[in-house]
Amino acid sequence: MDDNSPHSVSPRRNSPYLRQLALQCAAASIVLGIAWPYCLLRRQTLPWFESSLLIGALAFLFSSLSAQYWWWRVIHASFAPATVLFSGLNVAPEWYLATFVLMFLVYRGAVTSQVPLYISSLGAIRALSELLADVPARKIIDLGAGTGSVASALARTRRDVQVFGIENSFLPWAIGFFRTARLKNCHWSLGSFWQVPLADCDVVYAFLSPAPMSDLWLKAKREMRPGTLFISNGFEVPDVTADAEIEVADSGKTRLYCYRL
Repeated sequence: MDDNSPHSVSPRRNSPYLRQLALQCAAASIVLGIAWPYCLLRRQTLPWFESSLLIGALAFLFSSLSAQYWWWRVIHASFAPATVLFSGLNVAPEWYLATFVLMFLVYRGAVTSQVPLYISSLGAIRALSELLADVPARKIIDLGAGTGSVASALARTRRDVQVFGIENSFLPWAIGFFRTARLKNCHWSLGSFWQVPLADCDVVYAFLSPAPMSDLWLKAKREMRPGTLFISNGFEVPDVTADAEIEVADSGKTRLYCYRL
């Protein structure tokens, strides 16, 4: 799930990491700029943990005021306190490296395109399978296919259709590879869905995040044929009314938004 879109990007996705760094640095500068001189004048030791809590609270406020997505707000609120807490633990550096590598393998999409790893619920997979049971189609593609739960299910229920799944995060892709390996009508690949042509797709399914939806809809309108179907799990296309909304019987009260090109 890479952010290598060939078309123009929306302002929110333009240099997102520099923006997040600026918000965190602004919060830290304000808190430390006040607390440090105060402690020096009073000849006191800077209370690092309390200061980190204030930095987290201020960074959360800044990210909320600038309309960042919820996961960025959580990161901003927890980054400084977590840094102070872990710095006081006697943890070998190798564990930090191992944790970083594991997180990158699983959540590469969140780092590169603000698309966390979402797994479609069993209820959503059943609803999608029922929806597509009688839809004339030769090719169905799952963009940002995670661990292959949707692609494998559709390949089993629609033996007459070629099902494709593309995933950008390494570990979910590896799980999906083994999950779909024995399905002859399921094709599994590693890479960016921005680079996948949609012209020959009859149905496009995506469970991503609000971040890429506007640009993805532009890609779908430009490449998909009239009469084909674009389905988004959980996230509407901004300023576009869905042709149908399907309520899913699961704990998350999921909705499938269906758009007919």
